[in-house]
Amino acid sequence: MGGVQQYSAMRKAAIFIFVVALLLLVSLAWSPRDFLTRRLAAAMINDSSVFRTTQRYSLRIGMVSNADYLSPESLVLQHRGWISAAGKKCPQNVAPPPCWDVTLTPSGVDTFRSLIAPDDAGKELLSIPVVKRELVSIGGISKQGKFADVDFTWKWVPLNEVGAAIYSGDLRYRSTVSFRIYDDGWRIVESSRHYGQNIDEALKSADPAP
Repeated sequence: MGGVQQYSAMRKAAIFIFVVALLLLVSLAWSPRDFLTRRLAAAMINDSSVFRTTQRYSLRIGMVSNADYLSPESLVLQHRGWISAAGKKCPQNVAPPPCWDVTLTPSGVDTFRSLIAPDDAGKELLSIPVVKRELVSIGGISKQGKFADVDFTWKWVPLNEVGAAIYSGDLRYRSTVSFRIYDDGWRIVESSRHYGQNIDEALKSADPAP
């Protein structure tokens, strides 16, 4: 009787070891990137260098055309009291008239001073970082064989006072980016020659989200 019980116990142990070894082999055969979940899609979008690129705003000091001076961004800076301008005759390379000689006000100098790179100080064209993107949610995943379309919502997050003035942090945008599965798992499509939109096209063609 004791021999039967011992054999049964050994058999159960062998089965247990076999199952554990099988599960280990299965786990080694696939990676988390083999399954395109919402969590994986969100992580890959967030890790994209294109998505993480900071948006910059270029402010021209000196002579600008009337169209540039009346642009929405310029009007915001005027309303904040950061820039002022005097009407001037347009040089030959600037159109349409009239033209404006734009300068930073004392308040504008205080606002922009810490945002301007040292090498740009004194230049007529100032480029400053103003906002970055933040992923809000993954709306859905539609798979078609080796490809998938991922709908996601994102927003602008101001990095400073200028970004908060020009960009609204309350607006949401909806984009669709394509993924493709490779031997090492899913990746964001970098070139849209064959299927769907890459991440750069997805962000440029974003629609306002409801």
